[in-house]
Amino acid sequence: MQRITITIDDDLLVELDEMMRRRGYPNRSEALRDLARAGMKQVALDEGEMGACFGVLSYVYDHEARDLARRLTSSHHHHHDISVASLHVHIDAGRCLEVSILKGSAAEVRHFADGITTQKSVAHGELKIIPQQND
Repeated sequence: MQRITITIDDDLLVELDEMMRRRGYPNRSEALRDLARAGMKQVALDEGEMGACFGVLSYVYDHEARDLARRLTSSHHHHHDISVASLHVHIDAGRCLEVSILKGSAAEVRHFADGITTQKSVAHGELKIIPQQND
């Protein structure tokens, strides 16, 4: 492990220390390592460099919207190669929450997630990408 020195302005350091307190980090090094990993992961995603990954796609939709439930189910079936599992929760009489586990290249996973979350009457869609470690 390497030791480095960085300079951070006072306001940013206050924000970092507050984030560390809220999340329970034991020290600044752990917090900065996590932030660096998250930043590098985002750059890899933005530049299309990430390979195999898992995706956790969560979204809320109006199950009474015309033909939407059928289209969503059809999308999962048409992408059975990356759609690993789904959890379906009835929020209330008209809304459902779905959480889907996806596996594939980051580009495939993101493309599938975008196809789901951009459907009319789908709300609160979010994709979390987790790099697949090949140890």
